[in-house]
Amino acid sequence: MAGKIIINSERCKGCGLCVISCPKGCIVISKSSNENGYFPAQSKQGDCTGCGVCGIVCPEAIIEVYRDSNIVEVKTGSKNKSNLVKEKA
Repeated sequence: MAGKIIINSERCKGCGLCVISCPKGCIVISKSSNENGYFPAQSKQGDCTGCGVCGIVCPEAIIEVYRDSNIVEVKTGSKNKSNLVKEKA
């Protein structure tokens, strides 16, 4: 199943949690900084399945996950907070 992620690089602080947690290694830290001086995460060509793990672990909630299937809601465990794995258009 193919997936795609979109990371808001201007809001990313480059903590690297998504990089560590991606089971397919589809996320890396950029070599250039954003306007705030952080080196943000960025997606790279890979075998993204749209699992949603990166979106769940992101403390800034700035990662959108898309996959080629039905919409699935993934609960994060924190109060009233959930990330949505969205259907790819």
